Amino acid sequence: MKESMYCRIYSVVNMVPPGKVATYGQIARIAGRCSARNVGYAMSSVSSDSDVPWHRIINSRGRISVRSHGEECTAQSRMLESEGILFSDSRTIDLEIFGWEGPAIETGSDET
Repeated sequence: MKESMYCRIYSVVNMVPPGKVATYGQIARIAGRCSARNVGYAMSSVSSDSDVPWHRIINSRGRISVRSHGEECTAQSRMLESEGILFSDSRTIDLEIFGWEGPAIETGSDET
């Protein structure tokens, strides 16, 4: 069951484009049947050779979550900055500017 939940989570995380970030809770809502904490566990389980863009997932305050040693992940900061994401002086990311709106919802209409 954990594998299928992680697969759903990774599938959603793979949709977040370069230069954008999403929150743990946002990914949980889109993936369904999981919590923000589950998303956090899934992100910490991503192997270093994976293509899953784990670094694009941040907390709802627009910050990189601290790790078990009490500090933010500097590699995550560098990866986000390399995609053009800017941090404020207080190390937050403006979700209004850099937040991902989520997957496009197909309406089925052919309106142009």
